[in-house]
Amino acid sequence: MPLTSRPFLLFSVAATALTLAACAAAPAQAAPAVAPATLAAETAHPADFERDRQSILAMAGDFKVTFDFIETVSFDEDYVVMPPKISGAEEVVRVIEDRGDFISLQHILVATHGGQTFPIKHWRQDWQYEPERILSFIGGNAWEWRDIPPAERKGKWSQTVYQVDDAPRYSAVAAWTYELGAPTWTPPHEWRPLPRRDMTTRNDYHTINAVNRHVITPLGWVHEQDNDKVILSSGEPVLLAREVGVNTYERDSDFPVQVALDYWAGTADFWAEIRDEWDKIGKENDQFGLTLQGETEALYGPLLELAGEVAEGTTPLADAAAKGRAIVREHVTFELDPLTERVAATPQVGEK
Repeated sequence: MPLTSRPFLLFSVAATALTLAACAAAPAQAAPAVAPATLAAETAHPADFERDRQSILAMAGDFKVTFDFIETVSFDEDYVVMPPKISGAEEVVRVIEDRGDFISLQHILVATHGGQTFPIKHWRQDWQYEPERILSFIGGNAWEWRDIPPAERKGKWSQTVYQVDDAPRYSAVAAWTYELGAPTWTPPHEWRPLPRRDMTTRNDYHTINAVNRHVITPLGWVHEQDNDKVILSSGEPVLLAREVGVNTYERDSDFPVQVALDYWAGTADFWAEIRDEWDKIGKENDQFGLTLQGETEALYGPLLELAGEVAEGTTPLADAAAKGRAIVREHVTFELDPLTERVAATPQVGEK
């Protein structure tokens, strides 16, 4: 089967395989050069700023990853906590932009199914030093800008996480700390969308109120999550259950890393166009949302197809970029219904 007809299918197959197991330059080059603007920031914060940067950059590399989630307690007498979900993956993380006070890390999975090994574009994390504002998730596949006062951003970094289709997911602000020799970034609770492991299997809650802690370890890094699973359909948020998550990234290149590098080398320019379109949408609007509720296959599927066509050379970059930008705009709305109506519009699991 040619690549152009496979990206969306492979994404779904690989994600399903992981679930079942539990129940841009070519990255071979050095990281992008630091922008001149960084020098001024380093002068103002010579020790802490560069130490923070190195902590963020330490999350780039090749990793064997384990995803370990366990619901710990129910807050509804009729709800029984779900069995633990444990899965694994092989993942390449590369620095795709470094302006000194801004660092962007792209994650790419390397999956094997049916004897074939293939790449899957995964999430992205952008880090901004002393951000003036962040994009906050407000439920129902919608986001709004939140200003960060100078006193609350001084010496801190925001992390904004993006989806496979480069739509935003969630953002938070915190300082890196180094007590006991463990570089740690721990933000306050922030809302974020359901993870795919739940988005594709259940409809009984609508957002996660999460603490997403990042810690650099001798073997790599760990993403620790304290997750409140929250119902939004009754007007006032209601806690359904709590969950603890530990995603462990251990450095290991004993897998076909080049599969991910080749994919990114062939598609980086296309995804830069898509990121640019999302940036324009954000700059033009105080809030925006998706026309889709629940799983956003109708958005990420066509974009993955176009990326595959660019990589194969069957669609010129300019044509694919124009189509991709149009697809993004087609699925964005600036007129948001009330939250209860948005979450009520979420399709039931299994519906199309």
